[in-house]
Amino acid sequence: QVQLVESGGGSVQGGGSLRLSCAASRLTYSKYCMGWFRQAPGKEREGVATFDSDGSTHYADSVKGRFTVSKDNAKNTLYLRMTSLKPEDTAMYYCAAETSTVVPCSRRRRHTDFGYWGRGTQVTVSS
Repeated sequence: QVQLVESGGGSVQGGGSLRLSCAASRLTYSKYCMGWFRQAPGKEREGVATFDSDGSTHYADSVKGRFTVSKDNAKNTLYLRMTSLKPEDTAMYYCAAETSTVVPCSRRRRHTDFGYWGRGTQVTVSS
C-alpha cells in the first residue's frame, strides 16, 4: 500500500517561502497522479496542485505563479515550493496519490479523487 509522509511545514511571515516535501513509499506504478491539498480550520479541503507521472502539472488559480510542484523520481519525493506566501495560505497541507488511471490526473481536483493520503504538515503565514 502506498504511504505518504509530508514534511517542511512551519511558520513564516507574509511574503516568505517554504518548501514542502512528500516522501512516497511503495509507489511503484509507472502511471500515477499526486497532488497537494490544504485545509484551513472550518473550511473544506481544497486542491492546490497536481503532478502527473508524465510530468504535467496543474495549479489552483489561487496559487498560480506562486507555487511550484515537482518530483524527484530518484528519491520518490514530491515537492511544493511556495513563494510570496499570504496569510490566507495558512492551512494544513496534505499530500495525496492515486494509482488508478480511469480519470486523467488533470481532472483530479477534489479530495475524493485520491485514495492515498499523508497526515499533513502545518503551514502558518503571519501578516
